[in-house]
Amino acid sequence: MNREIEAIKSRIINMQVEHHDLDAVITKLSENPYPDQLQLKRLKKRRLQLKDMITKLKEQLVPDILA
Repeated sequence: MNREIEAIKSRIINMQVEHHDLDAVITKLSENPYPDQLQLKRLKKRRLQLKDMITKLKEQLVPDILA
């Protein structure tokens, strides 16, 4: 169980790094007077996918609490 938790935490960290890197790339491309809209759309979609996956992984770390 402990190894699973560590593996999840490691994946979260890797995804957060990728998400941050995508933020930087998107910002840089957006500064261009004529940005490649298709590329921006793809990068933003990937960034959103990462955000969703990070959220799901974080939910796995929170124990279920019975009300």
